[in-house]
Amino acid sequence: MRAWQLAAGASSLDDLSLIETAQPAPGPGEVAIRVRACSLNYRDQAIVKGRYMGGPIPAPIVPLSDGAGEVIAVGAGVTRFKVSDRVAGTFFQNWVDGPPNPHVGAALGAAGAPGMLAEVVVLPEQGVVPIAASLSYAEAACLPCAGVTAWNALFEGPRPVKPGNRVLVLGTGGVSMIALQLAKAAGCEVVATSSDNAKLERAKALGADHGVNYKEIGEWGGHIAATLGGVDKVVEVGGAGTLQQSFAALRHNAEVALIGVLMPVGGPNPAPLMMTGSILRGIFVGSRRMAEKLATAVDANGIKPVIGATFGFTDAKKAYDHNASPALFGKTVIEVG
Repeated sequence: MRAWQLAAGASSLDDLSLIETAQPAPGPGEVAIRVRACSLNYRDQAIVKGRYMGGPIPAPIVPLSDGAGEVIAVGAGVTRFKVSDRVAGTFFQNWVDGPPNPHVGAALGAAGAPGMLAEVVVLPEQGVVPIAASLSYAEAACLPCAGVTAWNALFEGPRPVKPGNRVLVLGTGGVSMIALQLAKAAGCEVVATSSDNAKLERAKALGADHGVNYKEIGEWGGHIAATLGGVDKVVEVGGAGTLQQSFAALRHNAEVALIGVLMPVGGPNPAPLMMTGSILRGIFVGSRRMAEKLATAVDANGIKPVIGATFGFTDAKKAYDHNASPALFGKTVIEVG
């Protein structure tokens, strides 16, 4: 079978190669998945460049955490799945349910874990979920990281959103666009930011009620507070470099759900949290149970993840390039087969 492999010590896309390798077979408690589609996340760019947690990978890996396909074989003792089931892997293979904990293990597509960018992948059955019945494989492949992250940010923790809340999403990448769709389905008002007015119009077509160009309005957080009365939830994908503006956008008793990887440099003053009684909650994807709840919500509300561009399996490097370019909108998908 074919798989993409990232070399040990990788620091660029030059270290990513398409290889031929033996097709894996499932052992006890495992399922073999014929991968049909994968999607890219910002994290995948960091891994290729050797800038992810822990630095360059110490041994070769198959990259990507997000993929969906069909079960083609099951190992002894498997009870949750059968051949032909439509499934996806979970980002954290050992986080089944409950709050964040120190025992979730390595995440798919990084050092010490399998990755999804291969024609066949074997995973433990506990790290696999049925995909939403209403989605194609390509659409379902958009959810394991970005979709679960958005779900966690909006609906988990001490202050889940409720109808009538106002939600702020930053930018128009994968997490922000699925968060927009989920928030609208939950009856929320949504504010989206971007430096591109054309992208803001696309976000409005997906349901955003307001668009703010953060290059035209530098103090966009205060602007949102002054013109709209603030927000109840921020899906904060920027990080230290955008937190001060997110704090400024809060109304009372709000929450900033911090994903925070796009702009990790800065030094926000947390005083606005004190003044509004708001909280900052760290988000690192989520559990298998969250993925299951997300799939149910997607089916119930007819949500279709936004796919901005699709590439063939042999064009995986072009998919990486697109995902890192200003052209990115929503999710970038690789069709495997």
